[in-house]
Parts: sequence; C-alpha cells; structure tokens
Amino acid sequence: MSKNQQPVIVGLDIGTSNITCVVAESSPDGKLDVIGLGCHPSTGMRQGAIINIEETIQAITHAVQEASMMSGVDIHSAYVGITGNHIQSFNQHGFVKTRNGEITIEDVNRAIESASAQNISADRKILHILPQEYIVDDQDGIKDPIGMNGVRLEANIHMITGAISSTQNIIKCCHRCNLEIVDTVVNQIASAEAVLTQDERDMGVLLLDIGGGTTDMAIIIDGAVFHTAVIPVGGDHLSNDLVIGLRTSKKEADKLKMKHGACMVNKVPPNDVIEVPCVGGREPQSIQRQVMAQILEPRVQELFEMVREELERSGFRDRIAAGIVLTGGSSLLEGIVELAEDNFDNMPIRVGPPIGIGGLQDVVSNPEFATSTGLILYGQRYKHQRNNNKRASGKETQKKDSTVKRILQWFGSDSHA
Repeated sequence: MSKNQQPVIVGLDIGTSNITCVVAESSPDGKLDVIGLGCHPSTGMRQGAIINIEETIQAITHAVQEASMMSGVDIHSAYVGITGNHIQSFNQHGFVKTRNGEITIEDVNRAIESASAQNISADRKILHILPQEYIVDDQDGIKDPIGMNGVRLEANIHMITGAISSTQNIIKCCHRCNLEIVDTVVNQIASAEAVLTQDERDMGVLLLDIGGGTTDMAIIIDGAVFHTAVIPVGGDHLSNDLVIGLRTSKKEADKLKMKHGACMVNKVPPNDVIEVPCVGGREPQSIQRQVMAQILEPRVQELFEMVREELERSGFRDRIAAGIVLTGGSSLLEGIVELAEDNFDNMPIRVGPPIGIGGLQDVVSNPEFATSTGLILYGQRYKHQRNNNKRASGKETQKKDSTVKRILQWFGSDSHA
C-alpha cells in the first residue's frame, strides 16, 4: 500500500542497458499514478540474457531502492519484463465439446488448454498463452463466448515460450534481491500496453520496441496478438558502432547517441558540429554531426531490413492498417520515422511514448520507459480481469496453473486506452 493507503503495482524492466523500476498506485477511479522511479545502468546483461549474476543483482537492488525511496513504499514484489534471443512463439488451434450447451469459463479454459497441449521441449517454459479468437459452431471472430449457446468451442491462441535457464536466472536474481515475481512478461507485450491505442490494436499494428540488446516486435490485429519476434539488433549495437567510428568510450557514445544521434545523413545540416570526448586523456575532437549519422544510418537500415523480412515471414503484412509504432530509447533518433517510412513503403509510422498513466508523467512519458510502465499497466489488467473472472464463475478460488493464469490475463480485448 502507498502512503495514501492505495494499492500499488511495481514493474521491473531488466534491460540490457538499464534496469528500471516503476512504482504506481491505483487511484479510486482506476487510473494508475506513478509515484516512484528507479533507474540504474545494467552491466550484467547482453542481448536480454544475464551474463553476470552479481552485477545484475547489484543493479536491480539499486533501481529498486531508488524507486522505494522516491515512492515511500517497501517493495517486495513486481511484474518483471523478459526478453532475449531465446524467446520463441507460434499460433495454435484447439477445440472441445461444451458440457451443458451453454459455454462457461470452464469450457473456455478447456479449449485454451486443448490449443496449448503440444509437446514443448524440456528446456523451454511457456511464458504467455494469449487468446486470439473463439469459434462457436463455425461462427468465428468471437472475443467472449461465455454465455453463448453452442456444441463445439474452438480457440485460436498465440503461445510464447522462453528458455528455462534464462528465465531461472532472472528469477534467481530477483529472489536474491528479496523480490517476489508476480509474473514474467515478455517486453513487447508489456510495451504494447503502454504505447498503443485501442484503435491501433483493432485496425492492426506492428509494434517495434528498440531496446538495448534487442528489438522486440509484436503484431496485434483485432485486439489480439498474432505474431511476436525478437530481432538481435538494438541500441547497444548503435553505441558500439559509435565507439569504433568515433574512437570514444561506450559511456560517451551512449550520451552522444541520445543527445545528438541521427540516422539519416540528409536530415542533418552540414554545418552542425559536435565535440567528441577521447580516451586516454587526449583532447576532445570536433566532428560534423553528419559523421555520426553516417555511422548510425547503416545499422538502423540493417535493423529495418531484418524487421521487414520477419514481417513478410509472418504473413500479416497486409493486415497492419494502422502502420508501425516505434518505441524504446533508440526510437528517439532524429530521422528514424523518415527512414522507417522509406523502408516500409510509406506506411503510417509514429514514435510511441507511454500513455494512460498519471503521477510522474513528465518523467516516464518517454519511449525508453515503455516496457517498465507497460508492466504496471499489465499488472492492473491482470488484477482487473482476475476479479471479473471470479464474478463470472461465481467462485472465489481458481486454478493456479500457468495456463489458466494467462487466460485470465488476456481474456477479452479491452485495454487501458
């Protein structure tokens, strides 16, 4: 509980570049107000995977302590973001015969379980089971079949899995920090909660969350997730290119990228000059900002080419009428919208900051906080839908297995927007 005796939700984004902890309290009208924020550089991660447990634990501890001090809340649990090249996903179909002719939530759960009942290798863990649509006696496009009459209930789902070892390492780090994990949430699912409008979800949209080590993508159509993928290029690759090209440190390259970065040479005035700190005590050098753009443009171009190939493989290229929403820290690069338009046939493109939150809005309404704010919005959705499900079933106790848990999280297509 917060100082105002309101329930709180905590989101912990364990990123490759930074670890961010956001604390929000739930107001009586259901809105989330951010009351605490902690951010600490992440040195124990690479492309979303933990490579140094102790360094990651220290970074999590610093971020959580900072958020706790700002909010005045003792933090003991959190929704935790997860990403990395180990994330895999696919669509599945299942069906059941209804038991009483009128569809109940138990029938829905059985249909979801039927769709997800396939062999998963022993080294993988189901992270999300996301319903797309239900079909009742050949009538498709149904979002909520409960209460309808029907004999046969079918379910189409999107399933996301991750490597058990990578997930366990994140759990271990959180437990070492005395944090209970309420749920692990893949980054693009969390970011979608924070930056997408309901119209975009309904029309069909591609979300690109350009993180530090990876770019997480999600295709959402008719309010449901139809495709997710992880592209192994992110903001750290841009910074590393600047380290080599400008002969500066990684820390200074990150600063230069965020302050002066541009990814289209022809958008930068030729007379713009910046000062680049050198290593080894040498004097700073002055260079044209176009030089930075010449370094960054090919890497962003490579990223968009990989996204375009993944989009074509997905088969949903023609169904994203709302276009593409870019988020994450590197989405703020000057010229990135124009470069994306060139690569995606002039689709509608926009940069998406977090929306639908209050409190420290001026601080967290930045695309770099899309995942961390999305985690608290996801947590609010889970609690709301769990309560709705209890009322629908008339029971106060529910199954605790992971399949039913994720049905509750994504049952229905409403969002905060």
